[in-house]
Amino acid sequence: MSVIVQDVINRLTEPAGRLESTVDRVVAGSADAVVHGIAVTFAASHSVLQRAIQAGANLVITHEGAFYSHHEDGVEGIQASPVFQDKIGLIESGNLTIYRFHDAPHRYVPDMITQGLVQALDWEPYIDKYLPTAAIVALPGEMTVQDIAEDIKRKLNLPYLRYVGNRSGTCSRVGIAVGYRGGGSHAIPLCVNERLDLLIAGEGPEWETPEYIGDAAAEGRNLSMLLIGHAASEEPGMTCTAELLRKLFPRIPVHYIPPVPLIQVI
Repeated sequence: MSVIVQDVINRLTEPAGRLESTVDRVVAGSADAVVHGIAVTFAASHSVLQRAIQAGANLVITHEGAFYSHHEDGVEGIQASPVFQDKIGLIESGNLTIYRFHDAPHRYVPDMITQGLVQALDWEPYIDKYLPTAAIVALPGEMTVQDIAEDIKRKLNLPYLRYVGNRSGTCSRVGIAVGYRGGGSHAIPLCVNERLDLLIAGEGPEWETPEYIGDAAAEGRNLSMLLIGHAASEEPGMTCTAELLRKLFPRIPVHYIPPVPLIQVI
């Protein structure tokens, strides 16, 4: 019996329940298309779509938007640009359907994207609790910010991290906030309420939480922050999505396709 795109969507979104407002939807192609292969990725970039076609996939499941906007309505005037037109041409020539899978995995219990990062860091045995938008880790012994940073770089294969605070400061209680949850309205109360020594975040406005962490360090407080990047913080969760799909649809080839890192250091 053939599996269509809507069948895949139904199985993926079932654990999240009904979402009243969501960006999750088919953004290109058709929910009625028969699925021959699935490509899972953090961001459906041009190069990812090329690799999906080469792998024989016709359904691409992406966490972030394909068209440069969280709500997929695009930047004003973008549809007339040659970049947009070439990407649409690639999607159409490859008969691709693209499904945005953003809100539902964040509504899993625990949040699948957060859990994916915790698992990638081998910290699941040290989980104190999962919150709806964060994870709290109680390390078995004190580690310095420098040691934790090196461990993260090795496990996530990252060339660099950014930090605020004291790199030689010791940490045992760590908060993890993936994606854009490093903003002040979310991250600062998390630091305060959970009495954190270290916050690991994807990204956020640099004039909010980093300023707070910087002031804390200037006052002699033991609080630091590691910024690992939006993609690096959420990619492990999308590998969990690929693993889940392999279990749900064992007869359909499922490929995890990592995006090429975009932001480089000069």
